[in-house]
Amino acid sequence: MKHADLNNSNEFSAWLLRVAAFQVDDPQAQFPFTARLAKENGWTLAYAGRVVMEYKRFIALAVAAGHPVTPSEAVDQAWHLHLVYTKSYWNDFCRGVLGRDIHHSPTIGGTEESAKFDDWYRRTLESYRRIFGDEPDPGVWPSPEDRARHAGGGRWIDPQEYWLLRRPTWLRKITRTLFSK
Repeated sequence: MKHADLNNSNEFSAWLLRVAAFQVDDPQAQFPFTARLAKENGWTLAYAGRVVMEYKRFIALAVAAGHPVTPSEAVDQAWHLHLVYTKSYWNDFCRGVLGRDIHHSPTIGGTEESAKFDDWYRRTLESYRRIFGDEPDPGVWPSPEDRARHAGGGRWIDPQEYWLLRRPTWLRKITRTLFSK
């Protein structure tokens, strides 16, 4: 399938509607994509639904922005999970709706890579505003400063094996002061 002419506003608008309408949830599944995304990340189903919508917008940006883009952590979780659903991702979404393959290229690490992805994230948010005419959902797309502050802090934890307790605010402030760059 030929993808939409991104310079033709009518074709582009119709293409964006097709991207937004794409169903990641298999109606036959007893445990659909969005429910799995919510369960695996400890999110509500409503929040996972917001993330899925923003994930589809992110993938549209990957095609239309004209520069490399970087997802938020939540959007990246949706992307990782969608990649596991190979037929849905590669055949139905990439080739069927987008008209091209979108590959996931994670960081190789280091300060230069970190700076590169920070820049790409800022540019992603700028392109989001330009293309969609909206502010990114702050619950899904943190500010670049908040994203940088929490970078690398995520861990996979099995809540059936561990108790998770939030550190008191005073301890987080002391830790941030002592160990910030």
